[in-house]
Amino acid sequence: MTERVKQRILIVEDDRPLAGGLCRALQNDSIEAVGCHTLREAEKLLRDTEPGFDLVVLDVNLPDGNGFDFLQTIRPKYDICVIMLTANDMETDIVAGLEAGADDYITKPFSLAVLRARVATQLRRVEAKRRDSGADIETMYEDWICDGDYRFHFAKMLFYHGEEQVELSKSEQKLLHFLVENSGITLTRDRLLDCIWSVDAEFVDENTLSVTVKRLRDKLGAQDRIKTVYGIGYRWE
Repeated sequence: MTERVKQRILIVEDDRPLAGGLCRALQNDSIEAVGCHTLREAEKLLRDTEPGFDLVVLDVNLPDGNGFDFLQTIRPKYDICVIMLTANDMETDIVAGLEAGADDYITKPFSLAVLRARVATQLRRVEAKRRDSGADIETMYEDWICDGDYRFHFAKMLFYHGEEQVELSKSEQKLLHFLVENSGITLTRDRLLDCIWSVDAEFVDENTLSVTVKRLRDKLGAQDRIKTVYGIGYRWE
């Protein structure tokens, strides 16, 4: 089986402890995070890194320039998602970032959970764009999703925890798919009921979702991965 290639994030932040902390917080088995502290470093990394970065988390105020200007410089050169990161929460700054071509905008102080969710959303868009553009099968990792000890191929209905293959029902497959595709994001019970049971959702007992979640956790040994957010729903971590 082809291992899933890591997606790459470039974090441009002059606060060195913060940049290091963001790298540690964002990288995992499927994501590599690289930090730098000036626009000059960022430009060199973007130019020299192969196969390139998928996402840039870009601070606005840097020692050698302005993040907005840098964004306008790199936009024509690189097909890359950009999240602006700044202490400026004025509406004019947010508008300036978005008009310069930013895909998202986060102001300091911020929650790491929110940042992870925003990053995950952009990386999913990168993946979808590659798929829609007809990328070759190796680039698309043969549609395998690898996350730590877990390997999933939803099209072929193959699910592994370590070396053990796990059999899942249709409802369990749908539930797992929505959770994994929205990793780090809490999905409400109503949304999951809607997505999994479609037009029959209004006739499904809410307890059915709880039972399906429990069975999926037990089959995958995913008690630490499928989190219950009490009063709201569930998320995959």
